[in-house]
Amino acid sequence: MQITQQQYKSMYEEASPNSNLFVDCLWAFGVGGGICAVGQWLCNLYQSVGLDKDTASTWVSITLIAATALLTACRVFDNLAKHAGAGTIVPITGFANSIVSPAMEFKSEGLVLGLGAKMFTVAGPVLVYGTTASVIYGLILYLFQ
Repeated sequence: MQITQQQYKSMYEEASPNSNLFVDCLWAFGVGGGICAVGQWLCNLYQSVGLDKDTASTWVSITLIAATALLTACRVFDNLAKHAGAGTIVPITGFANSIVSPAMEFKSEGLVLGLGAKMFTVAGPVLVYGTTASVIYGLILYLFQ
């Protein structure tokens, strides 16, 4: 069966969900800003107990990653991401979610072949590229300084 371009366009528009761009942007801005505000609050909290700014920033990253992993495992973060879109992807929380989500999907296959093997399906290439690139850049800087 041959479909014309007009028929395909009509089928596409019928199957595509309607989206209110303004509301979507508000959700993304609100949730992304909220995540960043929580991060700033954590940084201030960690500094108030005596950590320097660099150490406090490191602990903020660790806290946000751990909280996102836990919320992803409990299926809370994915429901939030359905509404917030890029608001949850852009901060460091999006990376944590991309590692935990595939693992949770395959947890029924066991700890090693399910959780362990699938944990890095999305994030693995990013980690490999980032590590390799940082080594290469570090060597270049070391050789030319």
